[in-house]
Amino acid sequence: MVKETNSVQHVAIIMDGNGRWAQERGLPRMEGHKAGAEAVKNLLKIISKYGVKYLTLYAFSTENWKRPKEEVFGLMKLLKEFLNINLQTLKEKGIRLRTIGRIKDIPIATRKMLQEAIQITADNTKGDLILALSYGGRAEIVDTAVKIAKDVEKGKLKPKEIDDKLFSSYLYAPDIPDPNLMIRTSGEFRISNFLLWQLSYSELWITDTLWPDFNEELFAEAINSYKNRNRRFGGVNV
Repeated sequence: MVKETNSVQHVAIIMDGNGRWAQERGLPRMEGHKAGAEAVKNLLKIISKYGVKYLTLYAFSTENWKRPKEEVFGLMKLLKEFLNINLQTLKEKGIRLRTIGRIKDIPIATRKMLQEAIQITADNTKGDLILALSYGGRAEIVDTAVKIAKDVEKGKLKPKEIDDKLFSSYLYAPDIPDPNLMIRTSGEFRISNFLLWQLSYSELWITDTLWPDFNEELFAEAINSYKNRNRRFGGVNV
């Protein structure tokens, strides 16, 4: 059977386990989130070595708004701190910052800082860091359907023209290729409303490791696992 030998262009990660990491150490949940942010910082420094062009991180879901207000406030504050601390790394590594999700729901101060960081890194060409914020896979599909419906209503589209290629062109970031590989930490076997459209043919790699303990060794293991898988996309290898 033919094995995949190309480098992984796009990796998506569900960064799960921050709260449990803190709980196991008798620490407040926010300490787990801070440790998780440090794991992201370390990952940004090494992804280019593995040929990864796009890195999408599930940073804050539409469901996360249901968490206690103090935790949500802390996460928004942590996002601002993350941008402050890592902006220089993004510039040095040539990584462009992007976001997907219902960004209008993000508090204005945090949103402003995000927009500034996006503008500062806009001309970087060596890689893209995509933060999924106030993001939900179902929400993206609904938002996409609404945009298409509006264009049909305006006469810009005919229903018969709608296919999967056209639908994809209306997603939050249509220029980004679908993930080759989706990594989930903390041992949970579900995709939790993450990139429901884009993950159709992505390979999944699950580790019991909690996100704050995720490191280069595990990342390399995930990449190597992907490269040794047989990718048929519904076909048959001859």
